[in-house]
Amino acid sequence: MKLDSLIPAPLRKPAKPGEGNGAKGAAPADLKTAPPERPTDTKKLADRAVEAPVDALAWVDQRTAASGFLTGMLFRKVPKGTNWFYTLGSATLFAFIVQAITGVFLAMFYTPSTTQAYASISHINNEVFLGAFVHGLHKWGSSVMVILIFLHMGRTFFFGAYKYPRELNWVIGVVLLILTMTMAFTGYLLPFDQRSFWASVVGININGTGPVVGPYLSDFLRAGPELGATTLSRFYAIHMLLVPGAIIALIGAHLYLVVKLGTTAPPWLKAKKPKAAAPVSQLNASANGSDK
Repeated sequence: MKLDSLIPAPLRKPAKPGEGNGAKGAAPADLKTAPPERPTDTKKLADRAVEAPVDALAWVDQRTAASGFLTGMLFRKVPKGTNWFYTLGSATLFAFIVQAITGVFLAMFYTPSTTQAYASISHINNEVFLGAFVHGLHKWGSSVMVILIFLHMGRTFFFGAYKYPRELNWVIGVVLLILTMTMAFTGYLLPFDQRSFWASVVGININGTGPVVGPYLSDFLRAGPELGATTLSRFYAIHMLLVPGAIIALIGAHLYLVVKLGTTAPPWLKAKKPKAAAPVSQLNASANGSDK
């Protein structure tokens, strides 16, 4: 063993500020001549304001883990041949969102009374700012939503997307179709004019002709011996509270199964069959030929 290894190396004298080299040595020349300006309080406040939405979203994401669901939903694999027919479900969802938003604004001015319902609708159309536009958007949007959900169900059926393992999602879609028709039927009476009154009378009577549950369903919708104030209140509650709540819950389950199970390819695109394995005798013959 050498003695030099036991003697510690002499301690170097620390360099003066501005001397030496490396990251801890001399400062660059531009820092000496033009030192960086310190950010003012106004700039710090502006930077915090810009970062506030990002920090808020990060705070929410840490506690809900929503980014994982959104990533799986937006960046999932889709089958080859996906076309515009696959957007009918999203279009129906967008139509429902429009109906929900416009319905909330209409409910702020609507009065569910047999003596004031029609007057409140006239007030919305004639006096409220953009009332006629919102009412028209809600009125015609209901027809658009019904058409879109029928097209979506037709695409699902003809593309065979109701088969295994998507049977449960098909059942949920059928229930959503029934709820959409119920929401359109109950909303038709709310203006309570002559046309909506007699159309609702005909619809309730048609429901009463159904087997077994028909008469009970008719009595439930009528809410009395004849169509009147109680009927209007019941239709308003079903249209505003019961049906939209059920639709929102089923849409959540529907989207979860779509993300979980994926979508089917169009029927005109058939999967390529794997090549059949060669018989063992043929493999042995080819191996013997190569040995020769």
